[in-house]
Amino acid sequence: MSVIKEYINKNKDRFINELIELLKIPSISADSAYKDDMSTMANAIKSSLEQAGCDIVEICKTEGYPIVYGEKIIDPNLPTVLVYGHYDVQPPDPLDLWDSAPFEPIIKKTATHPDGAIFARGACDDKGQLYMHVKALEFMTNSNTLPCNVKFMIEGEEEVGSANLATFVQNNREKLANDVILISDTGMIANDVPSITTGLRGLSYVEVEVTGPNRDLHSGLYGGAVANPINILTKMIASLHDENNHITIPGFYDRVEELSTDERAQMAKAPFSLDTYKEALDIDAVYGEKDYTTNERNSIRPTLDVNGIWGGYIGEGAKTVIASKAFAKISMRLVPNQDWEEITQLFKSHFEAIAPAGVRVKVTPHHGGQGYVTPINSIGYQAAAKAYTATFGKEPIPQRSGGSIPIVSLFEENLKSKTILMGFGLDSDAIHSPNEHFGVWNYLKGVETIPYFYEYFTELSK
Repeated sequence: MSVIKEYINKNKDRFINELIELLKIPSISADSAYKDDMSTMANAIKSSLEQAGCDIVEICKTEGYPIVYGEKIIDPNLPTVLVYGHYDVQPPDPLDLWDSAPFEPIIKKTATHPDGAIFARGACDDKGQLYMHVKALEFMTNSNTLPCNVKFMIEGEEEVGSANLATFVQNNREKLANDVILISDTGMIANDVPSITTGLRGLSYVEVEVTGPNRDLHSGLYGGAVANPINILTKMIASLHDENNHITIPGFYDRVEELSTDERAQMAKAPFSLDTYKEALDIDAVYGEKDYTTNERNSIRPTLDVNGIWGGYIGEGAKTVIASKAFAKISMRLVPNQDWEEITQLFKSHFEAIAPAGVRVKVTPHHGGQGYVTPINSIGYQAAAKAYTATFGKEPIPQRSGGSIPIVSLFEENLKSKTILMGFGLDSDAIHSPNEHFGVWNYLKGVETIPYFYEYFTELSK
C-alpha cells in the first residue's frame, strides 16, 4: 500500500484540477433556477466514477434530483463497501461576504492550511470529501489493489432533506446490499489530531408564520392598538429558552440521554482550547446551556436556533409600517433517542399555544431526521481506526458531532448495516458559510487513507 503515496504525488495536480472543475458547477438543490446545473453535476459524477473504474454506473431518476449509482464487483463472496455522498451544495448567500466568487475556485494558503486550501462552495461539503473516494477507487483499480467490492450512491438532495432518498433505498435494497457504509461528510479535530465521528445529532426544521391585520398598517394610526406580528414573533421566539438556555417546550427533553460522568470525561480528553475557539469566531464569550461545556453543548445536547427571520420593511430609508406578517425559520438539533417527528409536533403544539390573541400562527414542517450513534467495537470502526493510524501515525479519537446526516439512521433501518464516518474536514473550513474551503493536504490525505480502510475491513471480515 505504500505505493499510494507515489501515485498521489504523481497525480496531485490532476486530482486538484479535477475537483476544481466540479466546484465550478453551481449545483444548488434548494433553488430550481439551478436545475440544469444539477443535471450537469450528476453527469460529471457519472463520468468520474466510470473513469475511476466502476463497471456499472447509472443515473437513477427520482421525483426530484437524480441519484448516481456505481459499482465494481470483483467477487460476490468478498465484503462490499457502500460509499454515500452528495453532489448538491448549499446556496452561497450572502455573496458580499465571500472574499472570492463561490463558484470560481481559488487556492490560498492559510495559517491552518499552509499547503493551501481550495476556496469554493462545496469544497468541503461535500464535493471535496466525496471526490476523495473517487480518486481512492481510481488508485485501487489502476494498481490492482482493490481488496473487495465497492458501490457508490451519490445523491443530489442532501442539502434539502434527502426527500427522495428513502424511497430509492427502500426500492433498491438488493442493489444497495453491503457490509458497511462509508461516508465522508464530517470532520476531524485537527490535522495532527485525527478523529472518527461516532455520533450525529438529529434534526427538525420548521418555518413559522405569524399573521396579524389583513394588510400592512400605518404605525402612527394603528401603533399600540393592533398586535404587531414582528413584535409578537420575537417575544414568542425569546420564550423558547429560559434563563439557563434550557428549551422550554414541554416534553422536549423526555427522551434525551444523559451521558455518564465517565463518558463526559472521555469526551473531555479531546484537545480543545476555549481561547482559540473564541478567537477563531471573533467572540469574547461562549454561550449556551448551563452546566455543560462548549464541546458538550454542540454535540451531546439538543438545541433550538432561529436560522432566519423577516417581515415588514427592510429596504433603504424609513417606512413607518406595522407588517401584516412575520416569518422565521427554526432548526432543532436533536440527540439520539429524540424522534424528530415527535419533536416537530411538540414544537408545533407549543408554538401555537403560546400565541396571544390578535394573531394567527402557522407552523410548516420542512424536513428532519434521526440522530445516530455507531459502536466503536464494530469491524468497520476498527478498520477505520487502523487506516487513520497507518497514515497519520497515531490512533484517532472517537467523537460525537453536532451536525446531522439524517439518512444514516435510514440506512441502518433499511440496509441493516453500520455507517462509518471518515471525515477529513475541519471545523474552521466554513461549511454552509461564506468562504467555505478544504485543505489540499486534507483532500490528499483522504485519498491516501481510504484505501487502507478497504484493506483492513476486508482482513477483519475474514
